[in-house]
Amino acid sequence: MTTDIETRLAELGVTLPDAPAPAANYVPFVRVGNLVHVSGQISQGPDGLIKGKLGADLDVETGAAAARRCAISLLAQVRAACGGDFSRLVRAVKLTGFVNSTADFTDQPKVVNGASDFLVAVLGDAGRHARSAVSAASLPLGVAVEIEGIFEVR
Repeated sequence: MTTDIETRLAELGVTLPDAPAPAANYVPFVRVGNLVHVSGQISQGPDGLIKGKLGADLDVETGAAAARRCAISLLAQVRAACGGDFSRLVRAVKLTGFVNSTADFTDQPKVVNGASDFLVAVLGDAGRHARSAVSAASLPLGVAVEIEGIFEVR
C-alpha cells in the first residue's frame, strides 16, 4: 500500500535512499515513546558528499540544496524507524541545522530553509516544525550542512 508521503515523494521526483549507516559509535535514531530522535544527517547526494563553506566557496542556493539532501536522509531514517511504514509518521517536531560557514555569513536560516521547505512539500502541515539554524566553523568530513531532527510517530 502506497502512503501519501510516498506518493508526494514520487511527484517531487525523489527516491529515498536506504537509511545511511552511522559513521561512528552511535545509532542513527532513538525512539523514546512516540518521538524519534534522528542523529545528524550530513549533506550527501548520489554523487557523494556535498562539501564546502557557505560565505566562502558556496552560495545560499547551493547550501539550501545541501540542506534538502539532509532532509531526504532524515526521512529515510524515519522510514527505517517506522519499520518501512510511513503511515506511522505523524509530524516533524524539531530540526537543528548546522551550517559550515564563515564568521561573517549570516544566512544560516535561508540555508536550512532547504530542509524545512522540503519537509513541508512532502508532509504538508505535518512538516511544519520548530527549528534552530546555527553556524559551525567546520563540520565532519568538510560537509556543508548537517541536520538532526525529532519526529512524532504512532
